[in-house]
Order: sequence, then C-alpha cells, then structure tokens
Amino acid sequence: MKEEEEKKNMKTKPHFWRWAVASMIFRLVLIYFPKNLNLATRPEVSTPVTSLRRLAEGYWLTQSSMSPYAGSMYHGSPLLLSVLGPLTMKNLVSVIADFISAMLIRATGLKLRMAYCERLKSLGLGKLFEISEILPSEDIAALVYLWNPLTIVTCVGFNTTPVENLFIILSLYGACIRVAPLAAFGWVVASHLSLYPTILIIPVILLLGNGPDATPRKLFLMYKKDEADNSSKGRVVNGLSEQKNFSWRPVGLFFVWVFIWTLYTLVLCGIFMRNYGGISEMFNRTYGFILTVKDLSPNIGVLWYFFAEVFEFFRDFFLIVFHVNILFMILPLAIRLKHRPCFLAFVYMAICSILKPYPSVGDSALYLALLALFFNELAEMQFSFFLFCGFVGVSLLSPVMHNLWIWRGTGNANFYFATGMAYACFQIILVVESVSAMLNHDRKIRKLVATT
Repeated sequence: MKEEEEKKNMKTKPHFWRWAVASMIFRLVLIYFPKNLNLATRPEVSTPVTSLRRLAEGYWLTQSSMSPYAGSMYHGSPLLLSVLGPLTMKNLVSVIADFISAMLIRATGLKLRMAYCERLKSLGLGKLFEISEILPSEDIAALVYLWNPLTIVTCVGFNTTPVENLFIILSLYGACIRVAPLAAFGWVVASHLSLYPTILIIPVILLLGNGPDATPRKLFLMYKKDEADNSSKGRVVNGLSEQKNFSWRPVGLFFVWVFIWTLYTLVLCGIFMRNYGGISEMFNRTYGFILTVKDLSPNIGVLWYFFAEVFEFFRDFFLIVFHVNILFMILPLAIRLKHRPCFLAFVYMAICSILKPYPSVGDSALYLALLALFFNELAEMQFSFFLFCGFVGVSLLSPVMHNLWIWRGTGNANFYFATGMAYACFQIILVVESVSAMLNHDRKIRKLVATT
C-alpha cells in the first residue's frame, strides 16, 4: 500500500509543479501587460489600508523628511515603508509572496492530512481514510490559492494584502509544526500589519498545544470503552490511539516569543517614528484609523454605507457593536471546534472578512484556500454550486455597478451596496454550511466508532 501511494504521489507532483509555475508566469504576464488593467484603483482589490499607491505616497513623504501620515493618505505600518517603499514600482514582491504562501499552505495541508490519517487509524477507521483520501488535499489547496481569480487580481492590483496573507499562513504553519518562535513571528507581524489576525491567537494556541488534529476526548473514551469490552475477542490497541494531553510547554514558549517579537517590532517602529510624533502617532493613524472607520469610500464591505447613513450621535455606539460582534463569536466557536484548530482559523478569517471595515477580495482568497484543505471532510456540504455561482456573480456585477454609479451616472450608491450585501450574505452562508458539514462529518465518525 505504501509503495502504491508513493507512486501516486510521484505522478501527481510533476503536475502540481507545472500548474504552480504556470500560475507564476500568468501573474508576470498580467503585471507586464502592455495595457494597464487599472486593478489598483478597484475598491474591491485595494483598500485605504492596503493600497500600494498610498504606501508610495507615504514613502515619498518620508523621503521629503515629512511624517508618512502627514497627508492623511497612508495608514499602514511604518515598517512597510522601509521594506516595500523602494519596491513600490516593482510588483514582483506580491508574486513571490503568493508562491511562498502556496507552498506554506501545501506544507500545512500535508501535516493536516497525516494527522487526519492517524486520527482515523487510532479510532480503528483506517479503511475510511484509504477510501476518502484519493487526492492530496494539500496540492488542491495550494493550487486553489494560486489559481483563484481573487488571488490573481489581488497580486496584480498593487496592494500589500499578499504580504499580510503570507504572515498569517506562516503563523499557522509554524503552529502546525509546533515551532513556537516561527508561529509567534508570523502572528505578531500579521497582527501588526492588519490588526484583525490578532484573534488567530486561539487557533495558534490550540495547534501548539494539541497538534494539527486532536481526537475529541468523548469520542476517544467511547472507542477505548468499546475496545476494552472487546478485548477478549482479540482486538489490539493501536499505539496511535493514546489520547495526547494538552502540552503547555510550546504555548508558554509561544508567549515568550510573542513578547520578544512585539518588543522588537515596537522598538523598530519607535525608531522610525521618533521624528514624526512617536509611536502614539502610529497607533492613532493605523489601528485608530481602522477601528474608527474614518474613511467611508466605497468598498466590497457593508460598513462604509452604514456609517455614511447613520446619525453622528449613534456612530460610537454602532462602532462598538460591530467590533464587539466579532469578539462575541470567538469563544463559542473555539469551544465547539477546539479539536480542529485550522478549520477554526478559517472560520475566524471568514468572519473578519465579513465584518471588518476595509475588506478586499484578497481576504476571501486566503480563507477559500484554507477551506480547500478540508475538501474530504466537507464533501457532503450543501449549496456548493449555489455559492460558487454567487461568488462569480458578485465578482462580475460589482465592477459593473460601480461603473454605473461613479462613471456613467445611471445608477446610485444602492446599486453598488447591493453587491456588497450579496457578497456578505454568500460569505455567511459559506461559513454556516461549512461548519455544519464539518460537525456532520464528526457525527458520522462518532457513529462509525459506536458501531464498530
């Protein structure tokens, strides 16, 4: 069996690398296309926080010995100015970031698949794994990320989203292989650049403590009880079925490295901002800008329209409601999906994409790639075709409605806002259906364990 699996892997690897290299070539062709595609000006692709053109404006201000936040254009990290500032006219950084992200997704998927295999074998369901695991999920997830049109337009659209996605994936990968310094570095940098990846600390802790996939304790005890009852019939206990306790050592090491990397990041930011108002100015112009939703220019989200219409007297109240709404979902989801931390990370990122004030299609590209890691578990997911058509429809209608409103004058803001509402609804349906399918898969395994 192992020899056959190795032969299958050898056959699929060349195909994977061909498609991966082709995706990189396709990106380079679009970047150096003779006619400018103007994707950098699309509100679905670039936001006030991720726009590379705004970063170029901030870099120009620093070169003129002025604060990068003086013109009210740039609202990103000052560290990006030092790293990406000289490269704002060369979009190869996004291409490289996408390729590295895909490879990290592939490596993370491999760890998940091996953990899933061990989990089923430990419960005496090894045959189920052999039947379901026909295609390598890690290769599919990596190719979904590389060939997703949302990922491609984000890469070609001159913004910093590919770099932010890279550090999010790096954090999850470091947690999967239980390397605390790497996980802490990815989490700190991702949180520093975008703020919302902060909530991924819970999946990262679960990954470090339990590993990529942990057997629910009730299910394990059920299997052990049945195994003890049938021990007289000669059933052998698999060595992999031993329940692993939560390991606090890598978690403690993670927090130590979080403190180190955070201190190092703040020191670098303080040095950069020492002549421009200090680190408090950076917090006000970056995190403060995100939390107060000061820029109400249209985007693919729903908050810009809501806060444009709401009375100023109620603005602070609804700001608290929208931001706290994300926090309310963290604990219940963590309790229910604690044995699947990578899937929990997907759910968190999808929720943030729905409720964050400045979303882009690059956020969806990331969590859709992570969703592909679980295509075997979500094989019985309903409304898949409906959701696919919905995402395609919104992707096509959004630029049309924006053109009718802004350039042709034959539409209004409601036209474009309707596409944003539809986009949010499709994301909500995707999250609900995927969580339901995952829980149904766990129930199926529980029934199989009970009947064996």
